[in-house]
Amino acid sequence: MTETRDITLTINGRDHAVRVEPRRTLADAIREDCGQTGTHVGCEHGVCGACTVMVDGEAVRACLMFAVQAQGRAIRTVEGLADGDALHPLQRAFMNHHGLQCGFCTPGFLMLAASVLERDPAISDAEMVDLLASNLCRCTGYQGIIAAVRAAAAEMRQARDSVRPRESA
Repeated sequence: MTETRDITLTINGRDHAVRVEPRRTLADAIREDCGQTGTHVGCEHGVCGACTVMVDGEAVRACLMFAVQAQGRAIRTVEGLADGDALHPLQRAFMNHHGLQCGFCTPGFLMLAASVLERDPAISDAEMVDLLASNLCRCTGYQGIIAAVRAAAAEMRQARDSVRPRESA
């Protein structure tokens, strides 16, 4: 008989009590046990980035992490990017700049970029291209993805700068 463990995964602020084998990947648990199918599974070797989610604010390849390792940690998937009906700046930018075609890789790119831009939207172009090179896309040629992330970064910088208190002269 296979050993299982009862764990609670906190995904997008909601707790999911699941029973998993210790070797079950976080990607499989998110999709199959918690019903969050926006996280895609591609290569299952951590190479393509389609399964990228945020765990405690950091981008993680969910196919390389066991679900039991995520117990007690905050998991954010692509379903958690939008705020109700208000899309995240990255989601709007991907639509406006044709950053997707088939859409399979898109959740991974969105989560990877969000993990960086939400901390510091002032990354350089070289840093952004280097970051995005870690995920794979077979359809777009990357130009739309780069344009989308560039546009979202500019919007997020502007939003951040507009709420900062001004220093007195």
